[in-house]
Order: sequence, then structure tokens, then C-alpha cells
Amino acid sequence: MKIAMIGLGKMGGNMARRLLRGGIGVVGFDRSKEVVDSLAGEGMIAADSVEDAVSKLDSPKVVWIMLPSGEITENQISGLSGLLSAGDIVIDGGNSNYRESMRRGAMLAEKGIGFMDAGTSGGVWGLENGYCMMVGAEPQVASIVEPVLKVLAPSRDAGWAHVGPVGSGHFVKMVHNGIEYGMMQAFAEGFSIMEAKKEFDLDLAQISELWRHSSVVRSWLLDLAAEGLKADSRLENIAPYVSDSGEGRWTVVESVELGVAAPVLSLALQMRFQSQDAEGYGFRLLSMMRNAFGGHAMKEKN
Repeated sequence: MKIAMIGLGKMGGNMARRLLRGGIGVVGFDRSKEVVDSLAGEGMIAADSVEDAVSKLDSPKVVWIMLPSGEITENQISGLSGLLSAGDIVIDGGNSNYRESMRRGAMLAEKGIGFMDAGTSGGVWGLENGYCMMVGAEPQVASIVEPVLKVLAPSRDAGWAHVGPVGSGHFVKMVHNGIEYGMMQAFAEGFSIMEAKKEFDLDLAQISELWRHSSVVRSWLLDLAAEGLKADSRLENIAPYVSDSGEGRWTVVESVELGVAAPVLSLALQMRFQSQDAEGYGFRLLSMMRNAFGGHAMKEKN
């Protein structure tokens, strides 16, 4: 089997490598010729444009895009709709909003082109460990793409699933990322409490390694935290700023629209917003109000 991979960044490039190692042919295109040439040296068929990549596929043509969500993905799928024919398939493995995936799937279906939204988890470790694949598609589309999913997943029988119709893959991945926010926040708060208990002089690297073995909170996130703390337990060279992806926000919005309580996920998102507030206007206002009603001292900015 042979597919095209459009977008060969950290995720797309490593996915192409894993597919090549698993016997799946890959035609690849990226705006960076250097990246394309590098992967061509590893067995990938190089393409100098999206049109060129599509032309090098056999029917039914399967095109997997790994691009930033939003306008870039929208434009690429729109362009592919004019290059592909009935029976061909487009796969969006990026972090698109599931509602957009539903709309795009319907648009392509009008031309007889199949669509799969593939929620992809695994990050930079996916090349060696495999990717967790949550896919939404019609059954016939999922059947055609199944050999690709089996190679990308941790094993042929685990780590991938056709979870439902178009849109469901990105929906499940969205909720997955929302849960990820909550788990990360819990670890951050727990380690902050231990770091603040100066009288015990706790070795946080030691504790994180301890918890990795048979504790209830052992997880891959804890593994990553342990590795990081082993290298630098003080984290003094890291700015206290945490970005947020669209999926965390979308999960919280979805909980509101469905009327489902999600206080942990919502607060974890709000904490990320707080870390991004360089001005701290709200906290300055709180200090001013405390001074106004209670005469509490205000710490002046240096």
C-alpha cells in the first residue's frame, strides 16, 4: 500500500518514517525541501508539490495531511477536493475541531471522496512507541485505511480504533487532551506543595522516580516529569508560562454546551490562562481592593 503524507514536521515526518519501516510506501511533500530530501534518503518518495504527490499515487488514492488546524488545513482539504476523484480518501491527522471535520467530510462526500478524521496522540515519542489513533470515518473508508493504522499504532491489535462516524475521531481526541490538562495540573500542584515544604528538604526527582513504580498515580506523564526533574529539579531555567491548545478550550466549551460538569478540566485550562498573564492586572486589582477595605499592605512593583 502507498499513501501521500502532506506536512512532514515533527509528527508528520516521524509518522512517515514509521510507515516506511512498516512496509507502507509513502510519497511525501513539505514546504521545506531539506526535510523532503532527508526523508527521501530514508526511502520516502519525494514530491515537489501536493499535485505531484497525488499524481504518484495509485487509486484509490489516500492522502494524509499533518498540518496546523484552521485555515491551513481548510485550504489544503479544499485544494485536494479538486485533485482527487470519487473513491479517493483524505485523512486529517491534525488537531482540527471535530465540527470542522464533520463539515469537511460532508463537503468531500458530495464528490464521492472519503474522509477520515484521525485524532493522533504520541507526540515526538510516537516513532518508536507508536501512535494512539482515534479515527472517525465511514466503515468502508476505515477498512481501506486500516493497514496504515495498524503500522502507526503501538501494535496491530492495540492503540488504534475506529470510534465512530466522521467527526468522532477528533471529538475523542479533543476530550483526551482536556483530560491531559487536568492530569498535568494535578501533578504540577502536588509537586508545588512538596517543593514549598522546605523543612523536609524533599528530593522531588527521587519522589517522582519512586512514584513510577507500582503507585496509583504512575503514568507516562509521571515518567516524563521524572526524567525532567532528574536533569533539573529546580527548573530555574524554565519560564512559568504554559501555552494552551485549541482542544483544551474546545473540551471546556463542549462541557458547557452539553451541560456536563467538568470543574477539573475547566480549572486546569484557567490555570494555563493565568500563567500567560504577564501583566497580572487582576491580581493587582485584588491587592488594591484588600488595601482599600482592610488596610492590608500592598507590595509595590520594583
